[in-house]
Amino acid sequence: QVQLVESGGGLVQAGGSLRLSCAVSGSIFRINTMAWYRQAPGKQRELVADVISAGTTNYADSVKGRFTISRDNAKNTLYLQMNSLKPEDSAVYTCFTNLFLLRTSRRSTDYWGEGTQVTVSS
Repeated sequence: QVQLVESGGGLVQAGGSLRLSCAVSGSIFRINTMAWYRQAPGKQRELVADVISAGTTNYADSVKGRFTISRDNAKNTLYLQMNSLKPEDSAVYTCFTNLFLLRTSRRSTDYWGEGTQVTVSS
C-alpha cells in the first residue's frame, strides 16, 4: 500500500514563506510524476506545479516566480517552496504522484495525499 503524507502547511502572513513536503512510502519500483494541487472553498482543484523524474518542472501562471517545486529521489519526497505568499494562495494543498509498484510494474498508478491547509492572512 502506497501512502502520501504531506506536511508544512499552516498560517502565514502575506509576503511570508512556507515549505511543503510530501513523503511517499510503500512498495515503490519507480516514481514518475510528482505534483502539487490546491483547492480553495467553492473553487475547482487546480494544478500548482509538477515535476517529472527527469527533473522538468511546470508551474501555474499564478505562482511562477514565487513557488519552486523539487523532489528528492533518494527519499521519495516532494517539496514546494512557497515565497511571497498572497491571500489568494490560501487553499488545501494536495500531493499527487504517478508511480510503478514493485508487484505491478507493468502499469503505473496514481496516488493522492490527504492534503495540508495553507492559510495566508492579509
